[in-house]
Amino acid sequence: MYPISYYQDIIATHFKALSLKKEPRNLYEPIRYILALGGKRLRPVLTLMSAEIFGADYKRALAAATAVEVFHNFSLIHDDIMDDAPLRRGNETVHEKWNINTGILSGDAMLILAYQYFEEYEPKTFRDLAQLFSKTALEVCEGQQYDMDFETRDDVTIPEYLKMIEYKTAVLVGAAMKMGAIVAQTSEENANSIYDFGLNLGIAFQLQDDYLDAFGNPETFGKQLGGDIIENKKTYLYLRALEFASANEKEQLLHLFSIQPSDNTDKINSVKHIFNQTGASAATQKAIEDYTFKALDTLEKMNISPDKKGMLKAFAEKLMNRDV
Repeated sequence: MYPISYYQDIIATHFKALSLKKEPRNLYEPIRYILALGGKRLRPVLTLMSAEIFGADYKRALAAATAVEVFHNFSLIHDDIMDDAPLRRGNETVHEKWNINTGILSGDAMLILAYQYFEEYEPKTFRDLAQLFSKTALEVCEGQQYDMDFETRDDVTIPEYLKMIEYKTAVLVGAAMKMGAIVAQTSEENANSIYDFGLNLGIAFQLQDDYLDAFGNPETFGKQLGGDIIENKKTYLYLRALEFASANEKEQLLHLFSIQPSDNTDKINSVKHIFNQTGASAATQKAIEDYTFKALDTLEKMNISPDKKGMLKAFAEKLMNRDV
């Protein structure tokens, strides 16, 4: 086992050397472009780490890790088109740099490419990886549809929101870890436990994103603070605030989430005040902690050495103490 930074370096080097110099250029250039933008690359790192936790050399998991990251970036291209987003990781989005049709087609090609990376494995491993990947890819699409549906609904519940972020974000984190376990050919119980570890950590990660969007450090967060508030997104913070609010606070919050002022400073500050006053911010922090503990509970079920459990625990704690 190596430190997380080691796997991050391996993944960075691997994607830098990834050969996608094919024709037609206008199909593959956007793929090279978005993959070169980098980002956290959390998911492929988890695939490599998971493989080694269960006794395999991380090199055996590189193809599966590549598939996970290519799929994740495919979903980002299409999400950016749906959101009409101008920027991704501080750079032009694919559909802005080229056009919408190119973004759709290059994204489609990435989904197919992701499957092709599984062809490097023997038949049983290929089948298990492909089955997990198909299930996960469909759930990610379902999560995106829930997210879109919620934009026009005023009756979204906490369980519905948690299901949305589980499908849209967390299932891919769980799958990334389970793929490493499948490559390592560990027991089914170990593979399912590491999936649950990643799933619960993924939910905690997304809830923390909701929290940091409002209350993060603007110097380290990397995105505009209050972006979800500006866009009137019904996040966990918002839903908890509605649940806990007095009649006056609820009326004020609903009004603030119905307007689009030219200067959003007062709106952001007013909403954050309501989040704090109602206890929504504290409840969100508690939910992050609860899902992190749920992830850590799964470690007891894994048949791995105490030092490997310690590494997973340290990783979870580091992830939950982030400010970016």
